[in-house]
Amino acid sequence: MKNILSRGLFLSFIAVLPLHAERQCFLMQEGSKIHIEEGDCEGRNAPCSTFKIPLSVIGFDAGYLQDETHPELPFEEGYVDWLERWKQPHNPKTWLQNSCLWFSQYITRMLGQERLEGYLAKFDYGNQDVSGTPGKNNQLTDSWISSSLQISPYEQVAFLQKLLDNKLPATPYAQEMTKENLFVEDLPGGWKLYGKTGSGSQFDENGVKNEDRQLGWFIGWIEKDDRKLVFVKRVLDDEKQNSYASLRAKADARMRLQEWVGSI
Repeated sequence: MKNILSRGLFLSFIAVLPLHAERQCFLMQEGSKIHIEEGDCEGRNAPCSTFKIPLSVIGFDAGYLQDETHPELPFEEGYVDWLERWKQPHNPKTWLQNSCLWFSQYITRMLGQERLEGYLAKFDYGNQDVSGTPGKNNQLTDSWISSSLQISPYEQVAFLQKLLDNKLPATPYAQEMTKENLFVEDLPGGWKLYGKTGSGSQFDENGVKNEDRQLGWFIGWIEKDDRKLVFVKRVLDDEKQNSYASLRAKADARMRLQEWVGSI
């Protein structure tokens, strides 16, 4: 009887486990009003490709980016080519759409570390640390990808809200162009979705990158008429998964957002 009871308790425990072993945060805020706040949203992680949002503002403000389609830069041998879609010319819009790393590295190299640090300090962006991985000399190529630069979901929300309100210390044009280039799709009821994904690896307790434990982001906002709601979804895997954490974050956030707009 004892074994039967133990087995029953074990099966009951398994039944309530999530499908994926992961920790999640979901925030949704309208101005100063928080509509949804779930999970651990305080800890910092690398922004990964969500860093392209502040980098777009910086690029336009500094004059390296001109409009949606200029400059258009050719792919060159030696550029990061992890994804097939990166092996083609890119412009400020396709850079964000395809999350092209080498285009980001073009902007950061043009800026230089001191100027990049100055912008992040003015933006109050996360820990503002673009020193990179010790001994790797990757300050301007990888510091935002599972490295020194870190930001929390709460800080992501605060940054996005300033961007929506055109309150970043950058030109209005730089902020407006960035927002336009982040459009994703139309949602039911006339709402529009804007956002950016990001994927990377977490650090273990010794500060070593663990590639089996993914980090995934989907951040942005939805808007309709004069209403704008910022959201952040973060996924932290506790074990190895076969799908990108960023895509799981995006799928879950889209579902939550569609449910919310359908309920009002």
